[in-house]
Formats: sequence, C-alpha cells, structure tokens
Amino acid sequence: MKKKKARLQLIKSIIREHVVGCQEDLAKLLADEGIVVTQATLSRDLKVLRITKVANSEGTYMYVLADNVYDSRGVQPEGDRQSGQSGFISLDFSGNFAVIKTRNGYASGLAYDIDMAGLDEILGTIAGANTVFAVLRDGTTHRRAVRALSVIIPELGEAE
Repeated sequence: MKKKKARLQLIKSIIREHVVGCQEDLAKLLADEGIVVTQATLSRDLKVLRITKVANSEGTYMYVLADNVYDSRGVQPEGDRQSGQSGFISLDFSGNFAVIKTRNGYASGLAYDIDMAGLDEILGTIAGANTVFAVLRDGTTHRRAVRALSVIIPELGEAE
C-alpha cells in the first residue's frame, strides 16, 4: 500500500511540474524516478486521482489534476473561469433538461458524481468535454433540481 501511495503522490507531482500529453510520456517520467508501471496500472491511477486531459493554448492535450485551475506553466486555459473542484461554470434549464457548463475536461467527472449520488430528481446524465446534459424526473421543478444538484455542486447552494 505504501508503494501505491508514493506512486500516486509522484504522479501528482509530475502532472503539476510537466506538460504531459499521454500515458506513455507519464510512464517514461515515472521510470526516470525508478517507478515502472503497466499501462493498466497507470490508467487506474489516473482515474483514482481524477486526472483528466484538457486542451491547452498550443492546441495539444495535457493532463491536469481535477482541482487544478492552471496548467503547468501557470497559465489559465482560454475561456475557463475559476471555480470549485467541480469545474462548474453555469446551469441552465429547458423544460425537463438541465445543461451544466464546466471547465474543459470536468464534465465527465461531474456527470459521474451526479449519477452516483442517486438523486431522485435526476434520471441520468450525458457528458461531453465541458457540458453535462441531465434529464430531470417528471414533476421536478427547476428549483428542486438546483437544491438537489447543490449537494454535488456547492456553488449552486451559494446562489440561492
């Protein structure tokens, strides 16, 4: 267990300090530190750490920590606004549909959290890179949906 914890800390450190665009590059950087991992282990580690890929200003992709607002050069990605760990930007409704905008790369993690919370008000979600599409259960008001979602997205509770 100590080896895994140390490996996860090292992965976080590497992601913070380097622009890493693929698992192969990350595996090489880990190997440079004496840690050899399989692709499957690395993939699980990235999931556990909630590390996602986002587009950077050079038009390529890089890994970022879920709570990291800035890339490894200290630059905030274009169009992104600082928010909490959820990456939340905005919420709008159209009938029984909720459209949740997030920072790039955060939508799938947020959709997963919403689905796993088992909210009575939400039937399910579909996620893109920066948008979560949620279907509200029949009879759920927008106000009730906001209250339910505020369990997952604390910024919504602040708006009430």
